[in-house]
Amino acid sequence: MAMAASSALQPERCLLPLAGPRRRMLPPRLLVLPHRRRGAVNLSVAIIPMSHQYGWSSSTAGLVQSSFFWGYALSQLPGGWLAKLIGGRTVLKAGVLVWSLATAVIPVVAGFMPGLVLSRILVGIGEGVSPSAATDLIARTIPLQERSRAVSVVFGGLAFGSVLGLLFAPPIIQNLGWESVFYIFGLLGIIWCLVFESVQELQPGDNEDILNLENTSAGSNGHVSSSVPSKSSGSSLEEMTDSLKDVPWGEFFKSKAVWAMIYTHFCGSWGHYTCLSWLPTFFSEELNLNLTDAAWVSILPPLGSMVITSIAAPFADNLISSGVDTTKVRKICQAIAFLSPAAFMMLSSVDLGLPPWVVVAFLTGGISLSNFALSGLYCTHQDISREYASILLGITNTVGAVPGIVGVALVGYLVDTTHSWSMSLFAPSIFFYLTGTAVWLTFASSEPQDFNKLASESLTESDQ
Repeated sequence: MAMAASSALQPERCLLPLAGPRRRMLPPRLLVLPHRRRGAVNLSVAIIPMSHQYGWSSSTAGLVQSSFFWGYALSQLPGGWLAKLIGGRTVLKAGVLVWSLATAVIPVVAGFMPGLVLSRILVGIGEGVSPSAATDLIARTIPLQERSRAVSVVFGGLAFGSVLGLLFAPPIIQNLGWESVFYIFGLLGIIWCLVFESVQELQPGDNEDILNLENTSAGSNGHVSSSVPSKSSGSSLEEMTDSLKDVPWGEFFKSKAVWAMIYTHFCGSWGHYTCLSWLPTFFSEELNLNLTDAAWVSILPPLGSMVITSIAAPFADNLISSGVDTTKVRKICQAIAFLSPAAFMMLSSVDLGLPPWVVVAFLTGGISLSNFALSGLYCTHQDISREYASILLGITNTVGAVPGIVGVALVGYLVDTTHSWSMSLFAPSIFFYLTGTAVWLTFASSEPQDFNKLASESLTESDQ
């Protein structure tokens, strides 16, 4: 392929250890993900006083929250392609800067709806490049037997980011006003960029070696090996265009496993994004909690998610290490991730006269168990293709962002029209969790697929 030699990843100095026989280390730049999740969470809390100040209906509030996902969806494929081309480090740093600046200007443009929507789109673009960049780094550096732990540590950090946002946003808003939460979080992001840039300058050797994907291979045991790194002076526009053309897009969409990942990602995102955006409002309006109590209660699901992640990751990795088929492990984990929240949402939707704390406990349990997906769906991209893992996640995450655009806004509209949180928030999520489980158990696979070879064979057959 024309760009194989120039598709490179700069190795990062290691910082965060993983449990396991090889005790691999995770690059420090992956630790940005907990910080990034606050972009979606801070508005889910601030939207309550903002709606009161500007007189927004639930439909308008849903539009404001969903605009974040417009940018998030737009950045998925470009983020995955750029991560493959120039490496996750540069992509992550640029994303943080965009996210931080766009967050800081939200109070300035909040009274002007087009400006507010545009700023939220930019926040989504800044956050949207992170998953693909992180997936690219994991796929190229972490072996199969340790991959569930790596994915869980990195993406599980998103739950930690949610906790930080929900923990600090209410007191900041109550003491300094809702505008301050955006100024503070935006400033923290800019400080992060400056600190890590200075650290990078103190470690010039990090930029000299480049891991060439063409010389990276995995043995039968799933461990990664690489040849001597080569140097790269960057990619020209022509090379970047050639690289995009060389991606075997057609073979991706011929794979049943890829389609299973796409639909499953969509289904999981529907439940996740709608709950992330609307649970504080649900707790406030349906359970009659004040802003602080609603935010504190909203911390419980991400806290539970952190606990479940620490259980699910070694559970999956140990099964794989003991010889259980990888596909079977991924199916088990994803089934738990979908059926658990579906069951608990059903219990929360039925009018059983339950006290508020029981409803909170049900939702906390269901949403927490959905983090088994980090050892299911979110590992499958790396399982089937390390080379194109970031692009595959870009594809599935693009579709997975659609519920953020449509679902979050739809919940607001349904609340206005039906006045029923069960019909608006829970019923659609239950439907997608159940259908997603059926599709995943039927079509999912973690068998490695050589998409380049399949593309070459298809080209040969067409020439005959």
